[in-house]
This record gives sequence, C-alpha cells and structure tokens, in this order.
Amino acid sequence: MRNLILVLGDQLDPSSSAFDNADQEQDSVWMAEVDEENTYIPAHKQRILFFLSAMRHFRIELENDGWTVHYHKLSSNPSHDRGSSFVEVLDRDMNRFSPERLIMTEPGDYRVEQAISNYAKKNNIELEIRADRHFYCSRREFSEYAKGRKSLMLEYFYRELRKRHQILMEDGKTPIGGSWNFDHDNRESFSSDGPPSKIRPMSFQRDTITEEVSILIESRFRDHPGTLDSFVLPVTRGDAQRMLSHFVRDLLPLFGTYEDAMWSDEPFLYHSRLSALLNVKLLSPQECVNAAVEAYQSGDAPLNSVEGFVRQILGWREFVRGVYWHHMPDYAEMNHLKQTESLPSFFWTGETEMNCVRNSMQHVLQHGYAHHIHRLMVLGNIALSYGADPKEFHDWHMSMYVDAIDWVSLPNTLGMSQFGDGGIVGTKPYCSTGNYINKMSNFCSDCRYYYKEKSGENACPITTFYWDFLDRNYDQLKDNRRMTFPIKNIDNLRDKKEEHADMKLRAHELREQWKS
Repeated sequence: MRNLILVLGDQLDPSSSAFDNADQEQDSVWMAEVDEENTYIPAHKQRILFFLSAMRHFRIELENDGWTVHYHKLSSNPSHDRGSSFVEVLDRDMNRFSPERLIMTEPGDYRVEQAISNYAKKNNIELEIRADRHFYCSRREFSEYAKGRKSLMLEYFYRELRKRHQILMEDGKTPIGGSWNFDHDNRESFSSDGPPSKIRPMSFQRDTITEEVSILIESRFRDHPGTLDSFVLPVTRGDAQRMLSHFVRDLLPLFGTYEDAMWSDEPFLYHSRLSALLNVKLLSPQECVNAAVEAYQSGDAPLNSVEGFVRQILGWREFVRGVYWHHMPDYAEMNHLKQTESLPSFFWTGETEMNCVRNSMQHVLQHGYAHHIHRLMVLGNIALSYGADPKEFHDWHMSMYVDAIDWVSLPNTLGMSQFGDGGIVGTKPYCSTGNYINKMSNFCSDCRYYYKEKSGENACPITTFYWDFLDRNYDQLKDNRRMTFPIKNIDNLRDKKEEHADMKLRAHELREQWKS
C-alpha cells in the first residue's frame, strides 16, 4: 500500500484534500467508529446515530466509486472492538498494511489531531495533514488576518470575506442594500397567534443502515442522554441537498425576520437545521451560501433573510473556526470570570419549573438540537449568570447537540456564551433578565415564575441570577464600555440596600436548591 487515507466522522466529502492525487490501485481509505469519541463525554443518542449512520453511508459511497475502504464498526459487545481510540485501532492496522504514508485532511478537533500526529511521530510514520478546502478561510489565512490585531471583530472579518468572495456585493465594494447587516429587521417576535406559517420541517425515513445503528445504540449506549424516537435527519449527501432546497424554498423567506423568536413546542420554526450536515461535510458552505443568494436574486427570498443566513455561515462559522485554531490549546482552559459551579441537573433531565428552560431542554433531549437563541439566551444565559464552569458548559454542549464539533462548539460556548475568553469572541457577556425571553417568546405567560421579579419565591431565576451575576462580577465588568448601562443599574440596586439584600438571598436559596 502506498497511502492510507484517514477519513474521520466529520470529513464525509469525497472531494476533500485527502483524496487529491489519490490512486485507487495503490491507496486505500481507513475509517473507524471508536468508543472514545462517544464516551469521553456521554454523547446524545441522536448524535451517535447521526455520525455513525452518515459514516456507514459514506463508506458505501466510496466503495461504489471503486475505493477499498478499511472500516471498523463498533460492536454491541465492547470486548470485540479492535481498540477504544483512533490511535489504538490505527496502530493495529499499521501492523497489517504497512503503508508508506498516512494522509488526512485537517481534523475539526485539536485533541484528535494531536493524538494522531503524536502517534505518527512516536512511530516514525510519515503523516501528511492537508488543508481543509471546505471553508472559505484557511487556518493559515486566519492566522495572518489575526496577526498584530489587538482584538478580533466578527463584523470586520465578515465584511472582508464578503468583499473577497464578492457575496451580496455590488460594484465590488458596496454591500447590496447599502448595509452590511439587517439586524434591525431580524428581531421580530410572534404575535399572540404564534408563527404565521406552519410549514413543517423536512424529515427523512430511516433505512436499514440507520436502523442497524439504532439497535447498536440502544444496546451499547442505552444510558446516554436523549432519545432516538424523533430522529429524522438526513445521513446522505443526496438527502442533505434535498433538505437545503427545502429550506431555501419554504423557510428562508421568513427565517431572517423571526430568527430570534421562540415559541412553545416549536423547536425548528424557520431555521435551516443544516449545521450538522455542514459540520460533517455532507454539504459545503459554498453551496449553501450560493443557494441563498440565488433565492434573493430571483426574488424568492428577502435580503434581510438571505444576509442573515449568509452571515451565519460566511461570517460566524468561519470566524469561530479561525479563533479556535488560532488560540488552541490554551483557549480550552480560559475562565476569565473564574466561575466554577457545576451545571444543575436540569441541564441533563429538563426537569425544572422554569418554562423557558424546560421547553429548550425538551428540544435538546428530543432532537439533539435547539436554535441559537435557545442556546445563547436561555440555556447559556442561565448557566452564565448562575456561575457555571465554562469548560463544563462546553462539555455539556458537545454531549447534547448533534451539530457539536469541537472547533465550532468551544468558541460558541466557552467564548461567546460564557465569556470565558474575556472578550475574544464576544465583546460583552450575553446575559439578560427574563424580560428578553418574555419579549421573544410565549414562555413567560404561563410560567410558575414572574419574569419581572428578582426576589421572593415567585421571582424568575433568570432575572434573579442576572442581577447576582452583575453584582458578583462588578469589578471585572465595570470598565467594559458595552456594560455601562447594566453597571449603572447594579449601582442603583446596591443603593437600595434592602432590595439588594433580598436579591442576594434569593440567589443563595436557588443556588443551594440547584446544588442539592
């Protein structure tokens, strides 16, 4: 064997750089399902199902194209596995095949890249890691962009990529519509009647391969969080493309206007749910962006929706990947506010009287999914204001979401959501009282707690901990220009000694309850 081409579970693209100049007569493909990737954090059952089923389907695609694929399946009996990690399984196969060289595309997880690199170095094996063409901006290009800058701002990075790739631009320099973003048009909440359009999300039937993996999971990972009952994601490129077409045709027109809105028992609304498909490379960011732009050009979707969707992919997705690789491995240990609390049990069970948290966690448990406002302004908000350890919050996110890959999860959770990086990703902590949730959802109308109250038995815990958070972290936040207004508010509350004391007492009572 000349080259053994390593393909990981988030690299399901036959046109990836790992296949450049490959020869099916001399080279083979290696893929492995390994226990470590499902158990180093207790992965949601649907996360396991999505990855393993997509991998097994991709294996068949490669074999149908003429490739020899050395594929290792997990067994229902762990003792029958050939190893528990990529390195252990790979080491056995190296003894069998003795390839001249290992080739792979850049992994999405620093931990995995280091493990394979260290193994190759230790055993004096040639390993070539090639750049990942899936992204608009390479690791090297982002490092060059970040070099010498005192701070990294998504907005300016996004504008540069828009100009470089001429996306939603006119005359090469001016953004179409005269504005780089349309946030002011994308913050609408629903009326009392709820979502104006009841288009249902696209779903896909399980085939025999997916059913086979389901049986494996219920046997081997039965104690993991979540349920498989509601799994409806595509696991092949063809079905992924159909889901993209459905989103652009049926959901994109209303996506932008209501992208921040929430509603009871509506986990998906007008969101694309394409993130998991993008992150394992069943779809490319280029085809998603191009499809949205074409919808605008043909008059099938408004500019505010198209630009909002493009910004999620071309802007935010590229930006957080750049931040991850530019700052790893130190980034994973950052804890700017020195928060150390363990996550309350409702992050695993969904059992809480907080209506917004219960609804959000039902989405996560049932689908391994919740859209970005549920993640940031409900679950992330309460974790931050409560004082959760940011790394633990990231580990929980990696465990519970189907679309979680380390490069995208870590900057979003530890960085933006929990402000653990002190402002590398977001310029201020994303926390709020229950008033924001009341404005953007119907959760507060029938909640046991009252969103305006900060103390007393009926006080909204999100509101209570918002004020407690500002009070606890006053010295670290008082010089942040974007926190000027909240800091003035906490100054005023501190002057009202009895009201301040009642708030602190309620925060203490809740913290003790959640610890027990």
